[in-house]
Amino acid sequence: MQNNKQGILIIIGGAEDKDNDCTILKKTAELSGGKNGKIVILTVATDFPYQTGKEYKLLFNKMGVLNVDTLHIENRNDSNDEENLKRLEEANCIFFTGGDQLKITSLIGGTAIEKFIKEAYLTGLIVAGTSAGASVMSETMITSGIDDEAPKRCTVKMAPGLGLIHGVVIDQHFAQRGRIGRLLAAVAQNPHVLGIGLDEDTAIIVKPDNTFEVIGSNAVTILDGIHSSYSNVSESHPDDILAMTDIKLHILPQHHEFNLSTREPIPRRFTF
Repeated sequence: MQNNKQGILIIIGGAEDKDNDCTILKKTAELSGGKNGKIVILTVATDFPYQTGKEYKLLFNKMGVLNVDTLHIENRNDSNDEENLKRLEEANCIFFTGGDQLKITSLIGGTAIEKFIKEAYLTGLIVAGTSAGASVMSETMITSGIDDEAPKRCTVKMAPGLGLIHGVVIDQHFAQRGRIGRLLAAVAQNPHVLGIGLDEDTAIIVKPDNTFEVIGSNAVTILDGIHSSYSNVSESHPDDILAMTDIKLHILPQHHEFNLSTREPIPRRFTF
């Protein structure tokens, strides 16, 4: 990218609306420059790359983005290929589809494409991701876990992510799949990070000033354990239910904002 300003992250909880208002995808198209922008769809996470890539290409075309490319990464050689890198160079936005977040890190981690994305993001690139493409944004990502269950050490499995956003761990399809237990387990094991649970058809737009705004039809759940007074995570067995006290909880719907640096919601200014 050509400027010196850090880019924007659009982190989507999955199942974003593709048929009606399409709020999240329209905002992605707008931030990417509309008819003057370029979006590259990275289908590395999905088992159906051509079908998924075609779907998003058509959607963004309908929203006025004429220059939409789809890049299918099938092995690590593809992630170091010079022609593939050239296809990314003029992008205003790189969009990670859903699928399996471990496919993303295992196929692009440590490669030329990962290096390009991280460097370009620091100089203005927009990076968007839905579902698996959302989880992979953080330094430590949730790779799998048990839905609809009380938090236990065995409830969640984690691995290194891309590290585009710091100090958080992200879960997606959050309320719809009952994932609060596994996000609590992640926070219990990493109390210095904020747990961010993204509902379906809901996204956060993370700005260069380390604040984010919520958009979409549902809500974002934020779990903050940094001032937790007690947890038994270090002494429990993997299948023991965890004890956790003084965990701070925030629920934020559309148009609400949050400051990741201060770990506090930003007060809304109402006009009458």
